[in-house]
Amino acid sequence: MLVYVIRRSMQSMVVLFVMSLLVFVGVYAIGNPIDILINPQADQMDRERAIAALGLDQPLWQQYFVFVKGALTGDLVRSVVHATSALDLILERMPATMELAIAAMLIAVVFGLPLGLWAGLKPDGIAGRSIMAGSILGFSLPTFWVGLMLIMVFSVMLGWLPSNGRGPTTLLFGLIPVSFLSWEGLRHLVMPATNLALFKLALLIRLTRAGTRESLLQNYVKFARAKGLRNSRIIGVHVLRNIMIPIVTVIGLEFGSVIAFATVTESVFAWPGMGKLLIDSINLLDRPVIVSYLLVIVTIFILINLAVDVLYSALDPRVRLTDARG
Repeated sequence: MLVYVIRRSMQSMVVLFVMSLLVFVGVYAIGNPIDILINPQADQMDRERAIAALGLDQPLWQQYFVFVKGALTGDLVRSVVHATSALDLILERMPATMELAIAAMLIAVVFGLPLGLWAGLKPDGIAGRSIMAGSILGFSLPTFWVGLMLIMVFSVMLGWLPSNGRGPTTLLFGLIPVSFLSWEGLRHLVMPATNLALFKLALLIRLTRAGTRESLLQNYVKFARAKGLRNSRIIGVHVLRNIMIPIVTVIGLEFGSVIAFATVTESVFAWPGMGKLLIDSINLLDRPVIVSYLLVIVTIFILINLAVDVLYSALDPRVRLTDARG
């Protein structure tokens, strides 16, 4: 297992290097932040001083090496808008995004697995058909539209939940600001987390149903029934354990996508996370923040994929045997 983790870590370093190069060149080839930061009435000397201060007068390859040097020392250069470390800006917003993403995935997993299992065990019943019809809506409805409808119904019409912001936060372990530890913070979290969870919920329902229907036809299930095992044990031990491998893969990848693509939900609900920071940085052409954000997201994806691969060994002994032979 240790050899496997080391090998994957080395591969991850190569991926990070390639992604940093592609992202840096792609982002720095678009637009010029000087056009936004400098007063249009400024003379040429003022523009040249601002360009030199930001290091934009250097060749692109030299700017990239400056960026890489900063990344290796833990400082992904400075934001041209906020005049502070781009990494510090991202880490400051990360707890809000992680809290929103974890809450959304918890909603998707807690409701998606039982509903998908129910729909798979009773596919022809009214409940099973209703669950599948609801999952189609989860796939079809645009996230921004659902968010606006939630605000209109629960904030404007009913007045039950706040429409924007994160609410009061409490320090978890004395370090991480979170909002779910207070009732007011939970009220702010409910709508954006639900909005973000709908697509993942629909995906898990359909995946769990398909896996359940396939597993029920396998010989090991028929053999377990012939042995006289209880139906709850057959479903909980034999069916659910075998369908969890693809589900764990999807949960891991979708958790990464929830973190990366929470920008729409954070913008609709004015949630102060990394996604909203990205949108603001794009509007202001704050290129160091954009590049740093994308590299942080790539790192998160790599760590999640590594964690999913390690979980395989706990769910499927054949994975351990394969690693031993490797």
